[in-house]
Amino acid sequence: INAEYGINQLADLEEFITSPNCAQIQNVGDRCFNEGMYEAAKLLYNNVSNFSRLASSLVRLGQYAAAVDAARKASNTRTWKEVNIACLDAKEYRLAQRCGLHIVIHGDELEELMDHYERRGCSDELIALLESGLGLERAHVGMFTELGVLYSKYNEEKLMPHLKEHSSRLNIPKLLRICTKNHQWKELTFLYIFYDEHDNAIQTMMSHALAWDHSLFRDVIIKVANTEILYKSVTFYLEEHPTLVVDLLKTITSRVDATRLVSLVGKKNDLPLIRPYLLSIQDQDISAVNEAIHQLYIEESDYETLRNSLDTYHNYDSLSLAKQLESHELLEFRRIAAYLYQKNGHWAQSVRLSKQDKLYRDAITTTAKSKQPEVATELLEFFVEQGNKECFAACLYSCYSLLQPDLVLELAWRNGMTDFAMPFFIQVTRDLHHKVDQLSEAVATLTTQSQSKSAEGAVQTTESQSTPVTPTLQTQAFPTPGPLPDQTPAYYLPNPVQPMGMGMMGMGLGRAVNSTGFGSGGLTSSGLGVGALPAGSLPQAAYGQAASSFDGFGF
Repeated sequence: INAEYGINQLADLEEFITSPNCAQIQNVGDRCFNEGMYEAAKLLYNNVSNFSRLASSLVRLGQYAAAVDAARKASNTRTWKEVNIACLDAKEYRLAQRCGLHIVIHGDELEELMDHYERRGCSDELIALLESGLGLERAHVGMFTELGVLYSKYNEEKLMPHLKEHSSRLNIPKLLRICTKNHQWKELTFLYIFYDEHDNAIQTMMSHALAWDHSLFRDVIIKVANTEILYKSVTFYLEEHPTLVVDLLKTITSRVDATRLVSLVGKKNDLPLIRPYLLSIQDQDISAVNEAIHQLYIEESDYETLRNSLDTYHNYDSLSLAKQLESHELLEFRRIAAYLYQKNGHWAQSVRLSKQDKLYRDAITTTAKSKQPEVATELLEFFVEQGNKECFAACLYSCYSLLQPDLVLELAWRNGMTDFAMPFFIQVTRDLHHKVDQLSEAVATLTTQSQSKSAEGAVQTTESQSTPVTPTLQTQAFPTPGPLPDQTPAYYLPNPVQPMGMGMMGMGLGRAVNSTGFGSGGLTSSGLGVGALPAGSLPQAAYGQAASSFDGFGF
């Protein structure tokens, strides 16, 4: 064998080794391979079915297709790698791909294989190789991940579709690092969301405009764990997308503090931008929200809506608002200030503002509501000083119960307003007569009740006199012998009933020393006095004193 391959008699060598022999063909084949006689080695290795060495020999002979077939028969990773590299060097990419498919299924060999391809500038061929390998039964996470890395480096357009399609079979942390390094912000945001790192996703969208998408941002913002990011997002929208800030606020309404939010936006003087949002949550009657809306109404000079808001919602600093509005250039806002003072019981300040603006009707209405005589008196004197007779009469009408008739009479007489005060005095006279009539009816009612009680008492007394008295039987002891002294009879009536005289009850009506009213018994109380005459006397009538401190007429 050595002689034949030495003189390059390959036909004779092939005939010899196919016939029965006892030669050490493997050793001779190795010697031929080491000496570079690859044709002879090919024959020898093929004869002993050493496909690994046969593939190596074929590679050196440039017979790459045969080498691939030999590697397939050898089914050895090392042989596949050798043939793959040889095919790459020979630019036999199709054959190299066939070899590579048997290598990529081994995760520990994948990185080295990729290194061979990238060092030779065969990135497209490597991507094609991994794309073909994804359909293999033994495809693993490393293949999907490394393909994503290759897309990130060499074919960015395919990265996002790949991430979306195979997101569950990727090594997310590794791809996060690669996307961050390569500034692929949209893909990075997608990976953060899939990895449930919503806080980082929002931060990425706020830091990089290319990653921002309003619909995506709105869907993710409600899932963040750190509430501070919510307020940062509001600031971001105010600065970058002010027309969409209301939509964002409606999304995060349940997770933000309205008071803090109003303070944040107010510092930037952007409250008008969030007006629809403020109106949508005003039903919660939050103080900061109400006050912010009030400021917007003031800036817009919308006094009617402001007044409606003040009447509907009550949680706000009304005194501060009143102090702000009392010096406003518009009359209607100063009128609202007076209204706020009225609501808080600051009657004098409310009336003062109304008088300054000559809103006399408001001043009179406020005074009537105050129920304070001193405020009413002051307003009446103001109208007298102004010589405003009509308002003087209107004040008398509205504040009738708060004004003293003697004061009104004096002011009217001294200032020539008697005609305008006459309706007031007519009403006063009518009320006095009405009270006297009521008092007379009450006295008549009590008199009737007293007479009824007196008659009932007389009937009861008569019945008690007509009742028979039953004598009490008492047994006396027998006297001692001897002359009998004068003694009380054995039977007698003890405690005989004394004759009783019936007297009519006395009754007096008149003026007491201190007050008017009704009393009983003819004592020092005033009004109607009732007392008993001496027993057995006849009723007498007299004019004069019916009780100790009572004068008038009596019976």
